[in-house]
Amino acid sequence: MPETAYHPQPHDHVDHVDHVDHVDHADDDGGNGGNGCIDVLAPPPGGDPEDCLYVVLHIHGAASVRRHGASTALAPGDLLIGTTPHPAGLLQDAGCRMVRFRVPCFHLGVRHGDVRRTGGLMARGNEGIGSLASQFLRTLATQTRAHHARPGNHLARSVSDIVAVLVTELLQQENPEHQTGAAELLTRLRAHIEENLADPDLSPESIARSQHISVRYLHKLFQQDGTTVGQWVRQRRLDTCRRELERPSRRQTNVAAVAHRWGFVSHSHFSRAFREAYGVSPREWQAFAARGGIRDTAS
Repeated sequence: MPETAYHPQPHDHVDHVDHVDHVDHADDDGGNGGNGCIDVLAPPPGGDPEDCLYVVLHIHGAASVRRHGASTALAPGDLLIGTTPHPAGLLQDAGCRMVRFRVPCFHLGVRHGDVRRTGGLMARGNEGIGSLASQFLRTLATQTRAHHARPGNHLARSVSDIVAVLVTELLQQENPEHQTGAAELLTRLRAHIEENLADPDLSPESIARSQHISVRYLHKLFQQDGTTVGQWVRQRRLDTCRRELERPSRRQTNVAAVAHRWGFVSHSHFSRAFREAYGVSPREWQAFAARGGIRDTAS
């Protein structure tokens, strides 16, 4: 699984990173997000500013990372992902240049603690999802450096989504239980939930029936993962509603209509659940997005 392989390997085709050398001092520029970081997206209103992940993009120069007793040389384009702006075990020479990005966990749909427990993640910048993430981050760094502002909303959202997919994949690869039958079944159950979020009749019974298991075993699988079926479904629906409410094309959409579209029968229940999850009401979140809270704004 290439993104987490920590074995030295040749990187013969990395010429494509040369065009970002003009942002090679971005790690020294603290004007965007503090700690020399580029803020990809602003944290939500009332959110914890420390609840974020840092993505370090290697531009050029000699660097290596030591993890689990093994040292791995970094190539231009490689990514390090962790909970601090300076990854543990990172060694670099004086001529090494890196760009650091900060993304609130709120926008990624991953838990800060899950990444912290791994000690950090690594993705090769010329393979798989890591390659796509690396390319988008280089583009974002170039745009931010050129305009001395936060990146445009569409690019920032794209970067956030790709990083979310990458981090989720890396976490699954880090999990020693990833290949167990129970974990694979849980993945299929979550996929079924995702495909049927808009169905107001989605229930533990229908979810269990989709995989031919008992409702009791369904609850056990989710409890072993630290949640419940009901909590998982509700959170996924809330996340989907939140993302829809923040889109420019949806900012004039009736909140109740969005809630109903994604399986919430009661508007008042949706509003209470939304505030409990994000600290603001759906209308406040929609207004925050419309004011530019997650759009392109000058620092």
